[in-house]
Amino acid sequence: MMNGRPAGRLTVPGMVAAGIVVMVVALLAAGGAPQKPAGGLLGAGLGVSWAVPVLRILADGAAVATGGAVLAVVLFLPANDGKLGGKAIQACQDAAIAAGVWAVASIGGLIATATVILGIPLSHLAEHAGPAGQISQVRALAVAVVLTAVLAVVLSGAKTLGAALVAALLTIAAVVGPLLTGHSAAERTNLLTVLATLSLVVHVLAATVWVGGLLAVLRYTRSREAVELFSTLALGCAVTMGLTGLVTAEIHLDGRQGGWGLITQWVTSGYGALVFAKTVAFATLVTVGWWHRRTTLPELATGNPAAFRRLAAVELMIMAGTIGLAVALSRTP
Repeated sequence: MMNGRPAGRLTVPGMVAAGIVVMVVALLAAGGAPQKPAGGLLGAGLGVSWAVPVLRILADGAAVATGGAVLAVVLFLPANDGKLGGKAIQACQDAAIAAGVWAVASIGGLIATATVILGIPLSHLAEHAGPAGQISQVRALAVAVVLTAVLAVVLSGAKTLGAALVAALLTIAAVVGPLLTGHSAAERTNLLTVLATLSLVVHVLAATVWVGGLLAVLRYTRSREAVELFSTLALGCAVTMGLTGLVTAEIHLDGRQGGWGLITQWVTSGYGALVFAKTVAFATLVTVGWWHRRTTLPELATGNPAAFRRLAAVELMIMAGTIGLAVALSRTP
């Protein structure tokens, strides 16, 4: 069903499911899938190990939904004398629910990540709380839990544009904070690491705006003005993601070998293959965006939104697959 709010409600679970399927296939194909511990060691178990990327997908999907709804309130749904309208308030309520899911997924990810890194069964984690608290990834997820919980509270009571702007800042902090906290202070002294981190931050923010914005336009408003504004915003996000993705690939695939060395690793390593697959997915999204600007915007201007809805739904599924590839990439050697 593509008319009204049910379409938006069906899109998010479908995107998460698509992202998980692509992620699992990518991890299995590229060699990043969890393995049983060697030498008969007990470890965290395959179930907990697989829970880490699955919970990451859930958190990323919730972050996109939260960011998109907040973006809609701030940019696409006008306020009257600083007071939000009914649809904007509903968007804030939806974002509050998504932020709650984001927080819960982050809690689960924190527990699963600590268990896997320490190599212990889940039932023994309480005994190793001290060492777990020293793990940078665990601290990063703890930051996400706090920020998303506060965000959910702010959004649940948001009735004014000012509150929505505060929520927007909190959303940015919740997205960016864990990316920065995930690296130790010692690592930050490495110039390439700093560049890779900054590139990742910008890349993830652009992706959140692009994917979340499209989801928000599809769900909350399909006015010509909102779609044209998002189209311009999406173009900027696409350019930003392309440039930052190139920088990140160069760093992680050792771009000092030169262009041919980078291309060679696309076909000689699992990580490189996923970079190539993500590049293809990105190129597909750019092509779909070009087609959208060329065909569906003129049709939308004539009062026919059906083509836009269909193309947006396809684009969101491709975006979900790309997010799945990104999570698999982050867990592939």
